[in-house]
Amino acid sequence: MRSSRTRTPRVRTGLAWAAALPLVAGTLAFGAPAADAADHDGGRHALLGTKPLWATSKADQGATSGSTDITARVYLAGRDAKGLAGYARAVSDPHSSSYGKYLSAAQVRARYGATHDQISKVTDWLKNSGLKVTGTTNRYVTVTGDAAATERAFATDLHNYRKSGHTYHAPSVTASAPASLADAVLTVTGLDNAPRFSQHHTQLPPPSPVFRNSGPFSSYYGSRTDASLPSAYGSKAPYAIKGYTGKQLRAAYGAKKWTGKRVTVAITDAYASPTIAPDAAKYAARQGDQAYRGGQLSQVLPKAYTHIKDCGAAGWYGEETLDVEAVHAVAPDSDIVYVGAASCQDDDLLDSLGKIVDGHLADIVSNSWGDIEASETPDSAAAYDQLFQQGAVQGIGFYFSSGDNGDEVANTGIKQVDTPANSAWVTAVGGTSLAVGKRDAYKWETGWGTQKAVLSKDGKEWTDFPGAFNGGAGGGVSKTVPQPYYQRGIVPDQLSSVLLKGKMRAVPDIAAVADPNTGFLVGQTQTLPDGKLGYDEYRIGGTSLAAPVIAGVQALAQQARHGVPLGFANPAIYQRYGTSAYHDVTDHPLGAGRGLAVVRVDYVNGADASKGTTTSLRSLGKDSSLKAVVGYDDVTGVGSPGAGYVSSYRP
Repeated sequence: MRSSRTRTPRVRTGLAWAAALPLVAGTLAFGAPAADAADHDGGRHALLGTKPLWATSKADQGATSGSTDITARVYLAGRDAKGLAGYARAVSDPHSSSYGKYLSAAQVRARYGATHDQISKVTDWLKNSGLKVTGTTNRYVTVTGDAAATERAFATDLHNYRKSGHTYHAPSVTASAPASLADAVLTVTGLDNAPRFSQHHTQLPPPSPVFRNSGPFSSYYGSRTDASLPSAYGSKAPYAIKGYTGKQLRAAYGAKKWTGKRVTVAITDAYASPTIAPDAAKYAARQGDQAYRGGQLSQVLPKAYTHIKDCGAAGWYGEETLDVEAVHAVAPDSDIVYVGAASCQDDDLLDSLGKIVDGHLADIVSNSWGDIEASETPDSAAAYDQLFQQGAVQGIGFYFSSGDNGDEVANTGIKQVDTPANSAWVTAVGGTSLAVGKRDAYKWETGWGTQKAVLSKDGKEWTDFPGAFNGGAGGGVSKTVPQPYYQRGIVPDQLSSVLLKGKMRAVPDIAAVADPNTGFLVGQTQTLPDGKLGYDEYRIGGTSLAAPVIAGVQALAQQARHGVPLGFANPAIYQRYGTSAYHDVTDHPLGAGRGLAVVRVDYVNGADASKGTTTSLRSLGKDSSLKAVVGYDDVTGVGSPGAGYVSSYRP
């Protein structure tokens, strides 16, 4: 779910009555020997990306004290990294003879996992450098020690650097591993401490303060208008819906008889809502969704939580609630397993994803969190991509929301996409504004992008119509990830080309409803104005909604495929490009020049009318510089699931 706050730690993608969120990823490769730091041996293999871009000579404040405590993770490359990537592609490609020939988790470990010898040699290297090994898994070795020992181990010097008004330590040159361990060490994280916090808590805060929508509402798109309000685009705009329900979304995206039976969907977020089970049950009963059967919703949680204040833990409760209720609304028979991370930091989120892969807890994984690409580091990216590839080999697909700030210019000043949605090994989910009409009829969609104009004091005009950009689906082209094979010949050159780099990975791949003005109704226990806890319902959106909706649709498709996992779905998604499987979403579904908008009334304090209300016009299909056009576009990808999408997976 992204909220609209951008943080260095991973952020929720879009509970978008607020806005969008962010996270991190990248690619790692061993390069030429690193430049030698003082008193270090040469001839080592560089761990690219371990020196952050902000560690410049201008920001250098001098050497870090040798006694400074350091905690790092050394990620293991496994026994055949190239073979893993190759098989992940083959098993996911409908044109390959290996398509669908998935391996079990045990087979993946046996064929591609780190060997005991690799782990032993890496452990010996770290210990001999003076570091203490505090944990070992089949994916990484965790170490602690002082800066002096860390510098010896990784053949670099740690310096202090000024960044955003704070001082952090980081490698002054790219870290490296001994040449003899080049095939064993994937990367190392934790050598810089810029976004990392050390405070630990065992108690989670109460739910966030209540948020309510004011109304008036439409019950379906266009059902209610107010003739006294000013016109927009030549007509009276309807009131925003109260919030779409599962019945309406299933009708819009071609669910038909499919329910996701015998399919498991995993959801990852940080932390865990303490009221998720009763909230989900009450919401299903109130909205007419199928009741949860015993064991249908389960949770896998860490022993303790960290970074609670820094990550805004309570804000993640709504993310889990949205994701769970959206998946169940679209795929009511699917099992749902929520795998919560100990914090919103990369290492903890990687642990959650790792639990899903190592235990093969689900075939479909919905992830509504991310960060801007400018924050991505190749070291973290390598660890993410390794997990995504292992998942692909097992028949597990990962779905990531594309972000809620459009091209990110208004948010960061530069055009960029979000991560890990930029990974070539995940399905990036963009967003739309959805119109579901009377009797649940699909009317149209635009790319999600809104502009907001407030009603003037005299009520006669929309001030500064159409108003300022107010959020939209993330999209664009990656500056770090090359164009994957499945996008060739489909993504237009003007959307994929980056100066001096050639064709790169375009985002998103597919889309679903995300606009909070045509969003989903969600039910959650919140902190009420009197300080007490109480259940309430509100409309919400963001690509945090689109991701679990698509995950639910994919569960339907897997059922239609007689339960055979879809795995990494992008090759199959692009194979269906240009067919009736998709709604080809454009910003002007009613024709060129015909604008669309809804009227929204909000409580000033977000809870009740005690402080008054504001009335605004939200124009649709205006996503920053991004445009939804005929064919592939960088707002909705190949489009949204059409009436024939699910059935297209039938054998």
